[in-house]
Amino acid sequence: MEHVWLTVFGISFIFITSTLGAAVVFLFKKEISAKANTIFLGFASGVMLAASVWSLLIPAINQAKETLGAFSFLPAAGGIMLGGLFLVLLDKALPKTSNKGEKQNLIQESEKTRARHLFLAITLHNIPEGLAVGFAFGAAAVLGTTAAYLSALGVAIGIGIQNFPEGAAISLPMKAALKNDKKAFLYGVASALVEPLAASLGYFLAKSLQIFQPWLLSFAAGAMLFVAVEDLIPDSKLKTCPYLGAWGALFGFVAMMILDVALG
Repeated sequence: MEHVWLTVFGISFIFITSTLGAAVVFLFKKEISAKANTIFLGFASGVMLAASVWSLLIPAINQAKETLGAFSFLPAAGGIMLGGLFLVLLDKALPKTSNKGEKQNLIQESEKTRARHLFLAITLHNIPEGLAVGFAFGAAAVLGTTAAYLSALGVAIGIGIQNFPEGAAISLPMKAALKNDKKAFLYGVASALVEPLAASLGYFLAKSLQIFQPWLLSFAAGAMLFVAVEDLIPDSKLKTCPYLGAWGALFGFVAMMILDVALG
Protein backbone atom coordinates (compact mmCIF):
# COMPACT_ATOMS: atom_id res chain seq x y z
CA MET A 1 0.00 0.00 0.00
CA GLU A 2 2.91 2.34 0.76
CA HIS A 3 4.15 1.92 -2.82
CA VAL A 4 0.73 2.82 -4.19
CA TRP A 5 0.72 6.07 -2.26
CA LEU A 6 4.23 6.90 -3.46
CA THR A 7 3.00 6.45 -7.03
CA VAL A 8 -0.10 8.58 -6.46
CA PHE A 9 1.96 11.31 -4.80
CA GLY A 10 4.59 11.33 -7.56
CA ILE A 11 2.04 11.58 -10.37
CA SER A 12 0.04 14.24 -8.50
CA PHE A 13 3.13 16.29 -7.64
CA ILE A 14 3.99 17.07 -11.27
CA PHE A 15 0.49 18.50 -11.80
CA ILE A 16 0.40 20.45 -8.52
CA THR A 17 3.68 22.27 -9.12
CA SER A 18 2.65 23.29 -12.66
CA THR A 19 -0.62 24.61 -11.26
CA LEU A 20 1.19 26.56 -8.54
CA GLY A 21 3.45 28.07 -11.20
CA ALA A 22 0.43 29.11 -13.27
CA ALA A 23 -1.13 30.66 -10.13
CA VAL A 24 1.71 33.23 -10.08
CA VAL A 25 -0.49 35.20 -12.48
CA PHE A 26 -2.74 36.20 -9.54
CA LEU A 27 0.16 38.02 -7.88
CA PHE A 28 -0.09 40.66 -10.60
CA LYS A 29 -3.42 42.38 -9.90
CA LYS A 30 -3.06 45.21 -12.39
CA GLU A 31 -2.69 44.92 -16.13
CA ILE A 32 0.88 43.98 -16.99
CA SER A 33 2.91 46.95 -18.25
CA ALA A 34 4.74 46.86 -21.58
CA LYS A 35 8.11 46.54 -19.83
CA ALA A 36 6.94 43.72 -17.54
CA ASN A 37 5.32 41.92 -20.48
CA THR A 38 8.60 42.15 -22.41
CA ILE A 39 10.48 40.60 -19.49
CA PHE A 40 7.90 37.81 -19.12
CA LEU A 41 7.97 37.02 -22.84
CA GLY A 42 11.76 36.92 -22.76
CA PHE A 43 11.69 34.77 -19.62
CA ALA A 44 9.24 32.35 -21.25
CA SER A 45 11.44 32.07 -24.36
CA GLY A 46 14.52 31.39 -22.21
CA VAL A 47 12.71 28.71 -20.19
CA MET A 48 11.51 27.04 -23.37
CA LEU A 49 14.91 27.11 -25.06
CA ALA A 50 16.64 25.60 -22.01
CA ALA A 51 13.90 23.02 -21.48
CA SER A 52 14.12 22.04 -25.15
CA VAL A 53 17.83 21.28 -24.79
CA TRP A 54 18.23 19.79 -21.30
CA SER A 55 14.77 18.34 -20.62
CA LEU A 56 14.03 17.03 -24.11
CA LEU A 57 16.79 16.84 -26.73
CA ILE A 58 19.70 15.61 -24.60
CA PRO A 59 17.59 12.82 -23.01
CA ALA A 60 16.22 11.94 -26.48
CA ILE A 61 19.72 11.59 -27.94
CA ASN A 62 20.98 9.62 -24.94
CA GLN A 63 18.03 7.21 -25.12
CA ALA A 64 18.45 6.76 -28.89
CA LYS A 65 22.11 5.79 -28.47
CA GLU A 66 21.04 2.43 -27.10
CA THR A 67 19.39 1.41 -30.37
CA LEU A 68 20.81 3.72 -33.06
CA GLY A 69 24.39 4.23 -31.94
CA ALA A 70 26.13 6.83 -34.14
CA PHE A 71 22.77 7.75 -35.70
CA SER A 72 21.23 8.70 -32.34
CA PHE A 73 20.67 12.20 -33.71
CA LEU A 74 17.93 10.97 -36.09
CA PRO A 75 14.96 11.08 -33.64
CA ALA A 76 16.12 14.49 -32.40
CA ALA A 77 16.52 15.96 -35.90
CA GLY A 78 13.32 14.42 -37.24
CA GLY A 79 11.30 15.18 -34.13
CA ILE A 80 12.32 18.86 -34.14
CA MET A 81 11.19 19.34 -37.72
CA LEU A 82 7.94 17.45 -37.14
CA GLY A 83 7.18 19.54 -34.04
CA GLY A 84 7.59 22.80 -35.95
CA LEU A 85 5.61 21.50 -38.94
CA PHE A 86 2.80 20.36 -36.63
CA LEU A 87 2.34 23.89 -35.25
CA VAL A 88 2.39 25.46 -38.71
CA LEU A 89 -0.23 23.05 -40.06
CA LEU A 90 -2.38 23.38 -36.95
CA ASP A 91 -2.20 27.17 -37.11
CA LYS A 92 -3.32 27.15 -40.76
CA ALA A 93 -6.22 24.84 -39.91
CA LEU A 94 -7.54 27.04 -37.09
CA PRO A 95 -9.94 29.89 -37.94
CA LYS A 96 -8.72 33.47 -37.80
CA THR A 97 -10.61 36.59 -36.79
CA SER A 98 -12.08 38.91 -39.40
CA ASN A 99 -11.43 42.60 -40.21
CA LYS A 100 -7.70 42.16 -40.41
CA GLY A 101 -7.33 45.48 -42.17
CA GLU A 102 -7.55 47.30 -38.87
CA LYS A 103 -4.33 47.78 -36.90
CA GLN A 104 -5.91 46.93 -33.55
CA ASN A 105 -7.33 43.69 -34.89
CA LEU A 106 -3.93 42.76 -36.27
CA ILE A 107 -2.38 43.27 -32.84
CA GLN A 108 -5.11 41.24 -31.13
CA GLU A 109 -4.77 38.45 -33.70
CA SER A 110 -1.00 38.37 -33.15
CA GLU A 111 -1.46 38.14 -29.37
CA LYS A 112 -4.04 35.34 -29.70
CA THR A 113 -1.80 33.42 -32.09
CA ARG A 114 1.13 33.73 -29.70
CA ALA A 115 -1.03 32.57 -26.79
CA ARG A 116 -2.30 29.59 -28.81
CA HIS A 117 1.23 28.60 -29.86
CA LEU A 118 2.51 28.93 -26.31
CA PHE A 119 -0.27 26.76 -24.91
CA LEU A 120 0.26 24.04 -27.52
CA ALA A 121 4.03 24.01 -27.10
CA ILE A 122 3.97 23.71 -23.30
CA THR A 123 1.22 21.08 -23.51
CA LEU A 124 3.20 18.99 -25.99
CA HIS A 125 6.26 19.36 -23.77
CA ASN A 126 4.32 18.08 -20.76
CA ILE A 127 3.27 14.85 -22.48
CA PRO A 128 6.72 13.18 -22.70
CA GLU A 129 7.62 14.47 -19.23
CA GLY A 130 4.47 12.84 -17.86
CA LEU A 131 5.31 9.64 -19.73
CA ALA A 132 8.80 9.68 -18.21
CA VAL A 133 7.32 9.75 -14.71
CA GLY A 134 4.89 6.97 -15.62
CA PHE A 135 7.70 4.86 -17.08
CA ALA A 136 9.72 5.29 -13.88
CA PHE A 137 6.87 4.13 -11.64
CA GLY A 138 5.94 1.36 -14.08
CA ALA A 139 9.48 0.01 -13.90
CA ALA A 140 9.36 0.28 -10.10
CA ALA A 141 6.13 -1.74 -10.05
CA VAL A 142 7.85 -4.50 -12.01
CA LEU A 143 10.82 -4.58 -9.62
CA GLY A 144 8.63 -4.15 -6.55
CA THR A 145 11.40 -2.72 -4.34
CA THR A 146 11.21 0.38 -2.17
CA ALA A 147 14.49 1.62 -3.68
CA ALA A 148 13.00 1.52 -7.19
CA TYR A 149 9.95 3.48 -6.04
CA LEU A 150 12.12 6.07 -4.30
CA SER A 151 14.14 6.45 -7.49
CA ALA A 152 10.91 6.99 -9.47
CA LEU A 153 9.78 9.50 -6.86
CA GLY A 154 13.05 11.37 -7.37
CA VAL A 155 12.27 11.62 -11.10
CA ALA A 156 8.80 12.98 -10.32
CA ILE A 157 10.10 15.54 -7.83
CA GLY A 158 12.80 16.69 -10.25
CA ILE A 159 10.33 17.18 -13.08
CA GLY A 160 7.78 18.71 -10.71
CA ILE A 161 10.16 21.41 -9.48
CA GLN A 162 11.04 22.24 -13.10
CA ASN A 163 7.32 22.57 -13.82
CA PHE A 164 6.91 25.58 -11.54
CA PRO A 165 8.71 28.11 -13.78
CA GLU A 166 7.10 26.48 -16.82
CA GLY A 167 3.65 27.10 -15.31
CA ALA A 168 4.52 30.75 -14.81
CA ALA A 169 6.00 30.91 -18.30
CA ILE A 170 2.62 30.08 -19.82
CA SER A 171 0.23 31.98 -17.53
CA LEU A 172 2.04 35.34 -17.47
CA PRO A 173 2.23 35.84 -21.25
CA MET A 174 -1.35 34.50 -21.43
CA LYS A 175 -2.46 37.23 -19.01
CA ALA A 176 -1.00 39.88 -21.29
CA ALA A 177 -2.61 38.35 -24.37
CA LEU A 178 -6.05 37.55 -22.92
CA LYS A 179 -6.34 40.40 -20.36
CA ASN A 180 -7.90 37.92 -17.93
CA ASP A 181 -6.22 36.36 -14.88
CA LYS A 182 -8.61 33.43 -14.52
CA LYS A 183 -8.43 32.44 -18.19
CA ALA A 184 -4.64 32.67 -18.13
CA PHE A 185 -4.54 30.47 -15.02
CA LEU A 186 -6.98 27.94 -16.50
CA TYR A 187 -4.85 27.67 -19.65
CA GLY A 188 -1.90 26.87 -17.41
CA VAL A 189 -3.93 24.24 -15.54
CA ALA A 190 -5.22 22.71 -18.79
CA SER A 191 -1.67 22.49 -20.12
CA ALA A 192 -0.51 20.83 -16.89
CA LEU A 193 -3.41 18.37 -16.83
CA VAL A 194 -1.95 16.28 -19.66
CA GLU A 195 1.05 15.41 -17.48
CA PRO A 196 -0.66 13.15 -14.90
CA LEU A 197 -2.77 11.67 -17.72
CA ALA A 198 0.38 10.86 -19.71
CA ALA A 199 2.02 9.53 -16.53
CA SER A 200 -0.90 7.19 -15.90
CA LEU A 201 -0.68 5.96 -19.49
CA GLY A 202 3.08 5.51 -19.20
CA TYR A 203 2.67 3.53 -15.99
CA PHE A 204 0.49 0.89 -17.64
CA LEU A 205 2.31 0.86 -21.00
CA ALA A 206 5.88 1.35 -19.80
CA LYS A 207 7.45 -1.33 -21.99
CA SER A 208 5.54 -0.81 -25.22
CA LEU A 209 5.69 3.01 -25.29
CA GLN A 210 9.29 3.53 -24.19
CA ILE A 211 10.69 2.91 -27.68
CA PHE A 212 8.87 6.03 -28.94
CA GLN A 213 10.15 8.27 -26.13
CA PRO A 214 13.07 9.86 -28.09
CA TRP A 215 10.69 10.87 -30.88
CA LEU A 216 8.10 12.26 -28.46
CA LEU A 217 10.74 14.24 -26.59
CA SER A 218 12.15 15.69 -29.81
CA PHE A 219 8.71 16.45 -31.23
CA ALA A 220 7.92 18.51 -28.12
CA ALA A 221 11.31 20.23 -28.36
CA GLY A 222 10.61 21.20 -31.97
CA ALA A 223 7.29 22.77 -31.00
CA MET A 224 8.90 24.72 -28.15
CA LEU A 225 11.79 25.94 -30.30
CA PHE A 226 9.35 27.03 -33.01
CA VAL A 227 7.25 29.07 -30.57
CA ALA A 228 10.29 30.69 -28.96
CA VAL A 229 11.76 31.76 -32.31
CA GLU A 230 8.50 32.58 -34.13
CA ASP A 231 6.49 34.28 -31.39
CA LEU A 232 8.15 34.97 -28.06
CA ILE A 233 11.56 36.37 -29.01
CA PRO A 234 10.29 38.79 -31.71
CA ASP A 235 7.44 40.01 -29.45
CA SER A 236 9.81 40.58 -26.52
CA LYS A 237 11.58 43.37 -28.42
CA LEU A 238 10.56 46.76 -26.96
CA LYS A 239 11.78 49.89 -28.76
CA THR A 240 12.06 52.01 -25.62
CA CYS A 241 14.01 49.31 -23.72
CA PRO A 242 15.61 47.07 -26.39
CA TYR A 243 17.55 44.86 -23.97
CA LEU A 244 14.84 43.96 -21.46
CA GLY A 245 13.55 41.00 -23.45
CA ALA A 246 17.06 39.67 -23.98
CA TRP A 247 17.85 39.86 -20.28
CA GLY A 248 14.56 38.15 -19.48
CA ALA A 249 15.46 35.37 -21.93
CA LEU A 250 18.92 34.94 -20.41
CA PHE A 251 17.47 34.82 -16.89
CA GLY A 252 14.84 32.28 -17.91
CA PHE A 253 17.41 30.17 -19.77
CA VAL A 254 19.86 30.13 -16.87
CA ALA A 255 17.16 29.43 -14.27
CA MET A 256 15.77 26.50 -16.25
CA MET A 257 19.25 25.19 -17.08
CA ILE A 258 20.22 25.19 -13.40
CA LEU A 259 17.04 23.32 -12.45
CA ASP A 260 17.46 20.77 -15.24
CA VAL A 261 21.12 20.09 -14.49
CA ALA A 262 20.79 20.14 -10.69
CA LEU A 263 17.72 17.89 -10.67
CA GLY A 264 18.88 15.59 -13.45
